[in-house]
Amino acid sequence: MTSELRAGLGPFKDEAIARGIPAEDVERWMDLARPCATLGEKGDGPVVGRFGGPLLLPVGTPHPFHPYVATIDFAALPAGTTDLPLPPDGHLLLFAYPEDYGHRESAGSAVYVPVGTPVEERDKEGWPWFEEDEEYQEVFAQFPQEQLRATADVSLPYHYWVAIPEEPRWVPLPGHPRSEELAEVWADTYEDITSQGHLQLGGYADQEAIDTDPVATVAWRAAQEAAAGRWGGDEPVSADPADWVLLAEWTPWIDGLEGATVHWSIQRTDLTARRLDRTFTSVYRNP
Repeated sequence: MTSELRAGLGPFKDEAIARGIPAEDVERWMDLARPCATLGEKGDGPVVGRFGGPLLLPVGTPHPFHPYVATIDFAALPAGTTDLPLPPDGHLLLFAYPEDYGHRESAGSAVYVPVGTPVEERDKEGWPWFEEDEEYQEVFAQFPQEQLRATADVSLPYHYWVAIPEEPRWVPLPGHPRSEELAEVWADTYEDITSQGHLQLGGYADQEAIDTDPVATVAWRAAQEAAAGRWGGDEPVSADPADWVLLAEWTPWIDGLEGATVHWSIQRTDLTARRLDRTFTSVYRNP
């Protein structure tokens, strides 16, 4: 973490110390900070993509099963905005439907379009179930349609437990016995530190009710789906959360689906290899 990022955590540090959390615990927690990009309509940062707009897919690519959400231009994203091994250029297309059906399978997908790839415009309403369900049509009509500006931000964990197979089943993050208190301080101060926007690249995952890391849940679900032969093909899929990163997070706030959060997560090795087709998507909703 750069000194600039650490300096931006001043309100968090001050509040944590004021609540009586020992300084050494606070400093160790701050060591976990990750850079991330907040993407929203407002702000002074560069335009790096948009919600909605034309759906431009590589020629011959099957139409994704889930609705089109946004396109990100990697070349427009300022260097160092995240600590992810993102491609230096090309476009990222994100797809998802923001409802939690309690299923294990991926609730969305991502498509990477390298520079120079021939593309064709597709019907954004071309997913299989669109014409058959008025509810889906009403929800999709509320998907945002706006440009996205990037603001460099810092992210700390919102979660504070890790799951273990034996009792007590959940324990504080390793090395951080005050993790629950520190995550609570972050939840109370992050709005004074970070920018406002409905899409985030990199950083830590959040959702309306959180105790364990949503990316850890993705790792477990992806490994289960791979073991059953329903996802991942013949390539290995790790169940270890340390092998996974948050690619993107969307908080849509759509009427009728309030409290939903979409997480696109990916194994770091797949991201490095530009295998963004191996992104696994989860949706959490607290109605």
